Amino acid sequence: MNAIATFFNDFGHQMLISTQEHVILTVVAMLIATATAVPLGIILSRCRFKMVVSAVLGAVNIVQPIPSLALVAFTLALFIWLNNIIVAVHLPVIGMLPGLVALVAYALLPILRNTYTGVKQVDPTVIEVATGMGMTKRQILFSVELPLALPFIMAGIRIATVWTIGVATLVSLVGAGGLGDLVFKGLSNYRIALIFAGAAPAAALALLCDWVLGIVEKWLSPSGVQEPQSGGV
Repeated sequence: MNAIATFFNDFGHQMLISTQEHVILTVVAMLIATATAVPLGIILSRCRFKMVVSAVLGAVNIVQPIPSLALVAFTLALFIWLNNIIVAVHLPVIGMLPGLVALVAYALLPILRNTYTGVKQVDPTVIEVATGMGMTKRQILFSVELPLALPFIMAGIRIATVWTIGVATLVSLVGAGGLGDLVFKGLSNYRIALIFAGAAPAAALALLCDWVLGIVEKWLSPSGVQEPQSGGV
C-alpha cells in the first residue's frame, strides 16, 4: 500500500494532466473522423460508379499499412513542405494540429468502411417495402437503412477509438501532449514507474472506451438486429 501511495504521490498529478490531454486528442479526432467518414460512407453507398468507390476506399486504406510512428513523421514532413511551397500558409509543425491530422487519418478507414458496408447490406426487399409505403428516400435512409446499419457503424467507431487511443501516445513526439509524454520520458531516463504511469492509463482508457461504446451500440441497435462479429473491417 505504501508503494502505491508513493507512486500516485509522485506521478498522480502528471498522470491526471496527461490523461486529460489524451482524452481531448481522442475525442476531437474521433468527432472529426466520424463527422467525415459517416456521411462519406453513405454517399459512397449511393454511388453507382464502382471505380469511384474503390478509389476512395483505396485512398483511405493507404494509411493503414503505414506504421503509426512513420505516419506521425509523414504528417510533420507534410506540414513543413506546405509551409515551404505556400508562402501564405504557416501551419504549426509542433503541437496539437499535426497530431490531430495523424489521428484522424488513422481513424477514417474503420468508420468509412463499416458505414458503407452497413448501408449496403440492408435487404433490398426492406427498402422496396418502405418505398411501397410511400416513404421518401430521406425517410428510408434515416428510418430504415441507418438504424439497420447502426451495429456496423458503431463497430467501426469502437475499432477506430481504440486505435486512436493507441496512436495518440505517439503524437506527443510532435508536441501534441497526452500520455505519450510520460512514456517517452520514462524511456529516455530508464524509469519503469514513469513508463507505467503513461502506459497503464492509456490501456485502461482503451478498455473503458471499448466497453462504454459496446453498451451504447447495444442500446442504439434496433431489436432483432444481429451485432456484426468482425465489424465489417
